[in-house]
Amino acid sequence: MQLNWTKCQGNVWCKLNSVNLEHEHFNNMHGVYIIWHGGTNPAVVYVGQGNIKDRIIEHRKDSAIQEYDYLDLYITWATVHVHYRNGVETYLADTWKPKVGVLHPKVSPIAVNSPW
Repeated sequence: MQLNWTKCQGNVWCKLNSVNLEHEHFNNMHGVYIIWHGGTNPAVVYVGQGNIKDRIIEHRKDSAIQEYDYLDLYITWATVHVHYRNGVETYLADTWKPKVGVLHPKVSPIAVNSPW
């Protein structure tokens, strides 16, 4: 499945803790997302799905995710129909082995393109 991964204005990766959640882009935005940190050895911190705005609000308060803020936390997301989200999340988790969050759907993975 080909996804259109989102970047912020200026074609740069969005920072988890400062992306403008009041922007109309987030109205009714549902799909999958990846949170990662920068630094010398960038790594995926979390993958998930749902209402993107609501999930970002929660992750901004999650100490396990915020532990990596000193390395700069980034997020990208893509719209995915609800019927495919579990499989896409499973694929992303299997592929990127996030540092936080071990509970992912137990379904067949649905392969998608990487945002990088």
